[in-house]
Amino acid sequence: MPTTTAPAKEHQKRWQEIIADPNLRELPYKVETNTRGQIVLSPHRPDHSYTQGDVIELLYEHAEGGRPFPEFPITTEAGVRVPDVVWVTPGRREEMDKAGDPPTLAPEICVEVMSENNDWDEMDRKRGLYREAGAEEVWVVAEDGEVRFFGAEEMEESDLVPGFPEQV
Repeated sequence: MPTTTAPAKEHQKRWQEIIADPNLRELPYKVETNTRGQIVLSPHRPDHSYTQGDVIELLYEHAEGGRPFPEFPITTEAGVRVPDVVWVTPGRREEMDKAGDPPTLAPEICVEVMSENNDWDEMDRKRGLYREAGAEEVWVVAEDGEVRFFGAEEMEESDLVPGFPEQV
């Protein structure tokens, strides 16, 4: 299980400053930080939000024993990253709650939805960060709705949610 290290504590402290800033509360963007604690903004398009909602709905339909959440912050060694959707079991949620705010322990599944602002190099970096933080699987939904499942390597389907559609 990932532990809270000095750099992680610095990322967590910076995140608390950001969420406490009244000027940043109503930004219409996904907010993350980089390794230096700088704010990284990603504007959302409606189709991106629709896809997030579709993934959440499908997780409710196909996954048992856990719950999906949108845009969940995770402290990584490269700053705070915010997967578009996560799926977490109650047991993991308890562990995450003990791992700081935002937690240094990732949910079991982290899902990223590709957009015109992303490329596969960025998704590979995020996938590595989520896995290092403890995610068992990382899913990437391409702009055409194709879902790719990753554990240690790419998989034909999810081990945690067998039967999840390959197309959203």
